[in-house]
Amino acid sequence: MTLPLRPVSTVGALADALRGRVLSGEIAPGTALPEQEIAASYGVARPTVREALASLVHEGLLRRERNRSAYVPEVTLSDLEDLMYVRRPLEDLMARAVTGRAVPGAEAALHRLAALPADAPWSETVAEHMALHQALIEAVGSPRLERLYGVLAAETRLGLVRLREVYKDRDVLVSEHRELLDAIANGPEEAARAAVEAHLGHSWGGDGRVRGHL
Repeated sequence: MTLPLRPVSTVGALADALRGRVLSGEIAPGTALPEQEIAASYGVARPTVREALASLVHEGLLRRERNRSAYVPEVTLSDLEDLMYVRRPLEDLMARAVTGRAVPGAEAALHRLAALPADAPWSETVAEHMALHQALIEAVGSPRLERLYGVLAAETRLGLVRLREVYKDRDVLVSEHRELLDAIANGPEEAARAAVEAHLGHSWGGDGRVRGHL
């Protein structure tokens, strides 16, 4: 028996709207999100706002401290350095385990990324990028690796907001991930591991912008 689809709740719709604005960079790091202002902007009750913000705090996309409105945390260059330091060995484990086979979930995410219209919000690029890397990790078949990788998801998504200026041409991002998936699928293992290492390489410009991948 097919159950009828339930409409998205007001809380869910508001959380989706705010999430998209955060991940597109429209709401900049450090920006406070006062409940009263959001309620007035979206025409919803404050309890709805409170619940939507709590959801995003739980995801790690917002932070809330005592006697302060929820706000978008800033992922500093030092944070990104440390994030890469931790991600490299995790994705190296992935390359060791997955080399020699295609990963359908990653291929599907890349296809969706390539199909995004030119004017799609950056948040949609972030979503497909995350889906691709998550599919690679899940292909290993290690629940513990998935849990460890999941802890880094929020910071990775926030870090990707910085890349929207680097990848104004989405075709470049698609091409880089095509090369990564091909290296993993075709092997050999050392080549796949080298491709992962190169993919996670990065450098910092004097203007404070990240050059490279996440």
